[in-house]
Amino acid sequence: MRYTKIEKIYKHYKNNLIINPVKRGVKLPSEEEIKELLENYGFKEPDKDEKKNIVPFPKPIKKYRLLHEAYNQNIEELYYWILGHLRDDWQWNVEKIKDIFAAAEASAFFGVTQQRAALQQDQVAKYLKYCADMTKELFQLVREMRVLDERISYYENTGMWLDEKGNIIYDPNKEKDPESSEITLKGIWIDLVEGGAKNPASVYGLAREVGFTILPDLFFRTRIKEGESIDKKVEELEFNPKVLEVLKRKLNQYYTWKKRTYRELKTRRLFTLRYLRQHYDTIKLYIDWIKPYLVHIRKLQGKERTWDEDLIGAFEGSLVEIEILATKNVKEKYKPVILINWDHRTKPAMAFHAEGYQRGPVHVGRTIITMRAYSWTEEQIKKYKEMRADEDMGVLSSIDASLKTAIDSLGDELKNYLKEAGETFIEKKTEETKPKEEGILEPFAAVVKGFGEIAGAFLPKKEKKKEKISKFMIKADEKASRKTALKTMWQVYKNFKKSHGFITW
Repeated sequence: MRYTKIEKIYKHYKNNLIINPVKRGVKLPSEEEIKELLENYGFKEPDKDEKKNIVPFPKPIKKYRLLHEAYNQNIEELYYWILGHLRDDWQWNVEKIKDIFAAAEASAFFGVTQQRAALQQDQVAKYLKYCADMTKELFQLVREMRVLDERISYYENTGMWLDEKGNIIYDPNKEKDPESSEITLKGIWIDLVEGGAKNPASVYGLAREVGFTILPDLFFRTRIKEGESIDKKVEELEFNPKVLEVLKRKLNQYYTWKKRTYRELKTRRLFTLRYLRQHYDTIKLYIDWIKPYLVHIRKLQGKERTWDEDLIGAFEGSLVEIEILATKNVKEKYKPVILINWDHRTKPAMAFHAEGYQRGPVHVGRTIITMRAYSWTEEQIKKYKEMRADEDMGVLSSIDASLKTAIDSLGDELKNYLKEAGETFIEKKTEETKPKEEGILEPFAAVVKGFGEIAGAFLPKKEKKKEKISKFMIKADEKASRKTALKTMWQVYKNFKKSHGFITW
């Protein structure tokens, strides 16, 4: 009866945020989520631990598990012994897949890592502010480019262009609504240069005077083409000589302004376009600088494992998890693969290093080493690396996504301007399925093809024999790679036990 009461108290505390990690705000992956994660990357069956619980690893061919606990044992030696044995003695290629840790909140190790993280967080905050300000300016630059293109289009619609040497030329073939564009430019000149009707000496201001009422109509209707003389064009008009004199002066001022402003706008557009490219490259440079800091900060913050019963806040403890992927260079399709996972429960002792007089942890404690053997193709190895890499890419992708969102919000204009400035973008090619055009011989070709299919049903096919041979060869390659992986993993497991005083047989 007394035992039942204690059991009820235990269940009560377990369900009220003391032991249950889910209720403490830490969401652990369920078995369905682990299966879905593995299936998304092409791994059908998950692995299980010694308690028959599903773990986020593909099911191996064979698995070995070692537990080493000694409080006077430096755990770095356990890692580097296996790493050196695989890399140097067996000549396998080794890649680090996972390197994470968690520390107790009251430990000295946690304090040192947080100090280092705070210094890098300040740098990240400064660079992020620069990126935010420059992204805001990016919108203004695109708007300025849009206004310049609109103004330049009025000039170019009248046939005005700049050649490669920077000389102004006129091409009648490139005229698009030349009269309306000329009227628009003349209106801009009167409003911006002459000051509009407020200036008594402007075209609109003189129209108020007696005898000059016709001046705006003559000014807007008279268009001087390339090679024509303003004096001759105006003298052909039969009006008051004083009005024609003023018209000559206004047309001369306008066409001089038109040539100079067109060259100025083209130069300004070129400068703004280069500045836009420089602005965009600067933002990308800042993001490239931010990414290493974010990776380091993420690592220094450790993994959220406060729910783990091995990590007590008041103790000097930490948890370290390391994973490496070892492969053997073979020419066959299937390659032998060994995954080795270290799970350390450590007591870091802070010690001073002679070089630089800096404090650093020396980890001692318990180590669980799990070895898994696989026979994978290059594609499967790549998928497994992507699965592990995607777990730590959330922050980095959010930074890239923010810049991508800003670019997408500006539409295709920014991309077109950047392409014009020399920036390259990788675009996905979309294959469009077009209906096949039928020629004159298409019905006869279909009949011949049909007879070929009927005859092929009675004749033996040689391709099937090749497929059987290829499948047989693939199975042989897979069998050889499995044998190599099992043999090497057994040797590493056996040699490690012998060198560290484990019981062997």
